[in-house]
Amino acid sequence: MLFEAQEKANLKAASPLACRMRPRTIEEFAGQRHFLGPGKLLTRMLQADRLSSVLFCGPPGVGKTSLAMVIARQTKAKFHYLSAPAATVKDIRDVIAEAKDRLAAGGSRTILFIDEIHRFNRAQQDVLLNDVESGIITLIGATTENPYFSINGPLISRSTVFRFEPVAAEDILSLLHRAVKDPERGLGKLDLQADDDALAFLAQMAEGDVRKALTALEVGVLSQMRQGGGGRVIFHLEAAKESIQQKAILYDGTGDSHYDLASALQKSMRGSDPDATVYWLARMLAGGEDTRFIARRIAICAAEDVGNADPMATVLAAAAVQISEFVGLPEAQLALAQAAIYVACAPKSNASAAAIWKAAADVKNEPVRAVPPHLKDSHYPAAQHAGFGVGYKYPHDSPGGFVRQEYLPGPRKSYYIPKDSGHEKNILLRLQELQSRMDNGPVPEKTNDNDSRGPAHGEG
Repeated sequence: MLFEAQEKANLKAASPLACRMRPRTIEEFAGQRHFLGPGKLLTRMLQADRLSSVLFCGPPGVGKTSLAMVIARQTKAKFHYLSAPAATVKDIRDVIAEAKDRLAAGGSRTILFIDEIHRFNRAQQDVLLNDVESGIITLIGATTENPYFSINGPLISRSTVFRFEPVAAEDILSLLHRAVKDPERGLGKLDLQADDDALAFLAQMAEGDVRKALTALEVGVLSQMRQGGGGRVIFHLEAAKESIQQKAILYDGTGDSHYDLASALQKSMRGSDPDATVYWLARMLAGGEDTRFIARRIAICAAEDVGNADPMATVLAAAAVQISEFVGLPEAQLALAQAAIYVACAPKSNASAAAIWKAAADVKNEPVRAVPPHLKDSHYPAAQHAGFGVGYKYPHDSPGGFVRQEYLPGPRKSYYIPKDSGHEKNILLRLQELQSRMDNGPVPEKTNDNDSRGPAHGEG
């Protein structure tokens, strides 16, 4: 027993500060008050001792593993940790078998914590279903990805999803102060003076990652000790700046952040905010996003949200697609930024997009309308005997290049409704003029039956 206690003490002393400072109780846990505060869902589940299987999703370093360990301690459950990349189906079955035996013998419940659960394949996730549903094990799965994309639907339906947010800087600062003073788990045994501005800098630069802040503090203090050769350690701002690594841009390229940033880029362009637009563009580029994907987003926004209010937006977006493909990074960012900012600043109209959406819905849901005989192709001999093209009026033979005739049979539908925005103002005036001529103008006498002029063969 003596040797076992000494071994535990040695292992604890060797563990990093971030591990030693893990919270022991709910009260020590930092952040996530949106589901762990007074009266919130997870707090209620723990108070009622009715914790169901849960999925914790969120960025690294925000307390997913720490909270799972606190819950196991508070509920007096047996805690099993598995890392999904290294675990096998046999590992899962062994834990489940042990949990069954423990319950059958009247023992404690079992919490199975699976880190990076999104790395489990479908078969591995399916092994958990029955025992999660029956309560043999309480599953706590942790993932940095959106579980609705990466976890099987049946497992999602048996679990409560809690989304972790980056920990607030003030919560991280409070934890850093506690680590400096704590003589048992922290740095309190050292002759240490940690300046407030140094700790505040770490709390801010950690960007919600508690582990990152504590690691930087430990690196800074221990390096100062070695440089000073013993004696009092002063952890100042310059030491803090040298101790925290350059921030990593969280971006997975296919998962949650990929779609969130693409959505932010497109909505900022649509919302006419060039500053937000170029920031989200820079975030995507810094994260290693494929320039072709970004160019496609800009082109789609140009066609959907600018449309005929400024037709040059689509032209510039098309050029950005070609240029970014041709020159590659880093120069491709210039063409992408130019096109994205142009789209953001351009007048907006989704009238052309709305037109195709409405027309496509009618094609799908209403009876198909036949092509009128006078609009059918007449450039082959048999067409003349069938009467195709007969009665077609060639617009260029009429003043202004316009003539009244039926182009769409059946009830009149207005698909394209121009907005009073940018260039589309001119289109609106033009269509109003044509409508007036349709309503009031004379019908020209001359027709061009089987006229050889006009569109090429196959379209005439």
